[in-house]
Amino acid sequence: MGDLASLYAAHYRSLVRLAALLLDDPAACEDVVQEAYVRVHGRDLDDQNKVLAYLRQTVVNLARSSLRRRLVAQRLAPRPDRATVDDATYATVQRDELVRALRTIPRREREAVVLRYFADLSEAQTAEVMGCAVGSVKGYASRGLARLSTILEAGR
Repeated sequence: MGDLASLYAAHYRSLVRLAALLLDDPAACEDVVQEAYVRVHGRDLDDQNKVLAYLRQTVVNLARSSLRRRLVAQRLAPRPDRATVDDATYATVQRDELVRALRTIPRREREAVVLRYFADLSEAQTAEVMGCAVGSVKGYASRGLARLSTILEAGR
């Protein structure tokens, strides 16, 4: 393969420039090129031109991978819900949205959801207050929660 140190001295800067055109982080450019040299060290490549071509291709592939990882990390990074709104105000806004959504669902479903989840009554207690069977409370609450979920998701 030839002397890796002389190959490094001859082509390191041009490979870093190549990486710099693909990446916007100087440290990442150097890391990509260094990783390419590590990978070429383990290869059995005799022709200098093949080694240089392999290095270039490895730099391009590693730069792509680095960008892909960064983009995925940005997409998955938690974002503050409301960076400029304090918690109490945000809670008020959420409560108002929920109240408006509750007003749009059928009365029996609204009663079941409010009694079960806001008044924290058991299914039996809710059934007694509503004057219906426990099974009916389960059905009303289930349908009410599904409607609320759909309404609130549509509003976001």
